[in-house]
Amino acid sequence: MSRSLSLDRLRPCLEGIVPSGIATCGVDGMPNITYVSQLMYVDPEHVALSFQFFNKTRENILANPVATVLMMDPDTAARYRLTIRYLRTETEGPLFERMKAKLAGIASHEGMSDVFRLQGADVCRVQGIEAVPGRELPPVAGGPALLPALRRSVDALAECQSMEALIDSFCTCLTRHFDLQYQMLLMADEAAGRLYIVASRGYAQSGAGAEIPFGVGVIGVAARERVPIRIMYPASEYAYSRMLRDQVAAGGLAERLETTIPLPGLPAPASQLAVPIMAGPRLVAVAYVESQRECHFGYDLEDALVALGATLGLSMAACLCVEAAEGAAAEPEEAAVAAVPAGDAVRVRHYARDGSVFLGDDYLIKGVAGAILWRLLNDHQRTGRSLFSNRELRLDPALGLPEVADNLEARLILLQRRLRDRCDWLGIEKTGRGRFRLALTRPVTLHPEEAG
Repeated sequence: MSRSLSLDRLRPCLEGIVPSGIATCGVDGMPNITYVSQLMYVDPEHVALSFQFFNKTRENILANPVATVLMMDPDTAARYRLTIRYLRTETEGPLFERMKAKLAGIASHEGMSDVFRLQGADVCRVQGIEAVPGRELPPVAGGPALLPALRRSVDALAECQSMEALIDSFCTCLTRHFDLQYQMLLMADEAAGRLYIVASRGYAQSGAGAEIPFGVGVIGVAARERVPIRIMYPASEYAYSRMLRDQVAAGGLAERLETTIPLPGLPAPASQLAVPIMAGPRLVAVAYVESQRECHFGYDLEDALVALGATLGLSMAACLCVEAAEGAAAEPEEAAVAAVPAGDAVRVRHYARDGSVFLGDDYLIKGVAGAILWRLLNDHQRTGRSLFSNRELRLDPALGLPEVADNLEARLILLQRRLRDRCDWLGIEKTGRGRFRLALTRPVTLHPEEAG
């Protein structure tokens, strides 16, 4: 392999924008040349070919594992020839899911969604790379310089002293330094196998509290497989506008759509990228960005967001440890009984089956965040208190917090933002590390409901 050429330098050729040609040879010595739907970068020494159906190319490569691939840079028209050797086929797991998602976008772009059904990812070792002589165009620079953007973003995260500051700073950095206008940050609830939105930018509605199950769409697959998932073209099967509603209806749970917070997002994104946010082996969150432009997110942006996500994940883990330790020592502040708010009382309903809370007839939130709000409202109504601590919530078994990595601070942020979105008379205000206040300007009547 030429020392001046490497797969890392040639990754734009592996985006699938220009189909690659592959030449194989049968056991009888007869050559076969065709186009391959997807040739994908795996690592500096390996690529993966899409296996969709058993054709002559597949037959030849199983019998004679050496092949030649001709690929082209979509920006400069530079051509390169790879010599590859077939090693194995993967039919599940991170690599398979990455290729499946990417191929779905290509298939939709070509109008061949019914034909491009991935059966496996054929992993091949690259034995040689050579440049093919010919006319080339000069490289075209586009978008922000990623390394300076990454450095400025890491510096910004380093200044944050709380979980809320980390969340807001991360989203601001994506907008300011990477020019990513449409974005979401979803925290992971591994025990429930779901993610919930705590922040978003670029949409009319924040969607705070909206949930996505592991394994569903770009975001859910990234969470389940712990790998970035990137799609370069519109892919209907990975769009969220109808996916979750269809999934709920198919599961016979259509009556529970009233407790589903609508997801924000573009109705038909042309490019999508989801990056898992890890703290060591633990999934903390998933960052998601999308664009109305095709081929908008490349390998270099994916690399930059993975690096920034690693910083965010470790910072979140460290922040949660500090907040848990300080919150453990914090007791509720002593305060006089709050005055009864004036005005008409609001009927608040709570369903213990899933923790869902309704303000009047309007659904607010469910799960642990719903259980927390119900606990706070009951305490306030019973004793008149409005000041609380994280410590007392952690010690309350009725809330259903997991014993490990409860992420209580993130759930309180979620509840705070959901209330801000939906209600002008009820809110949560942080008063210090591990302390907060329940603010009401109207009286409430509490109604525990049966599962029904």
